[in-house]
Amino acid sequence: MTSIQAIILAIVEGLTEFLPVSSTAHMKFTNPIIGVESTPFSDMFEIVIQLAAILAVVVVYYKKFFDFTRIRFYTKLVVAVIPALVFGALLKKHIDNALGNLYFIAGVMIVGGIIFLFVDRWFRHPSIEHESQVNNGTAFRIGCYQVLSILFPGLSRSAATIIGGMSLGLSRRAAAEFSFFLAVPTMLAASVKSMMDLHKQHPEALTTSNLSLLGVSSLVTFIVSIVVIRYFIGFLKKHGFKVWGYYRIVVGLVMLFLLWRGIV
Repeated sequence: MTSIQAIILAIVEGLTEFLPVSSTAHMKFTNPIIGVESTPFSDMFEIVIQLAAILAVVVVYYKKFFDFTRIRFYTKLVVAVIPALVFGALLKKHIDNALGNLYFIAGVMIVGGIIFLFVDRWFRHPSIEHESQVNNGTAFRIGCYQVLSILFPGLSRSAATIIGGMSLGLSRRAAAEFSFFLAVPTMLAASVKSMMDLHKQHPEALTTSNLSLLGVSSLVTFIVSIVVIRYFIGFLKKHGFKVWGYYRIVVGLVMLFLLWRGIV
């Protein structure tokens, strides 16, 4: 992986991690387009670079993450992340197979886009306007929705949790913010596991040059993620999900075309 390739992937990750468009789908298709081959390091790179996105959430919402008097906030995140940890471990083989099937990912992008066209009509009367109103039971159920993004790569973790939150009575803003918060323990767990697996199975991949590449790329992802996080909630409140639905359908069709033509 070259520096240019790594920076392109970092920008893609930063732009798509918190938008309901599936960073997984974008990364899986960007790799072959820019000539990145699948290696133990590149596979780890896709996951660990998310740590930079995690840091962006913590920085933007630092008052919440560092207010240690609000124990309920941390408890809710722990409760919400449990389903993803459990199903992620139990369904690892299915997940690996699904991640390797680009036709499946493109199809999920399109189906998810079609669903997005109707989401705003389904949930018009939220009863929860703020994260503090979310109890442990609701947090757990939002965590269950997150599992759908594990079972169906291309669905988007943020899309699953935001729509799941809205179905449970959260407003667009509250659902988006809780999705951001839940990303922290979820992606932290995935990143730590990926690094441990690489260190155990392919320690030769952790060279100084590769780690430097990961560090620079993480900085790029961090900066881009901060911009996206600050911009997305306002856009979502104003425009809803329909625009993302059209985007997903178009991108999914482009992905299928690229696969059909053998370009990826």
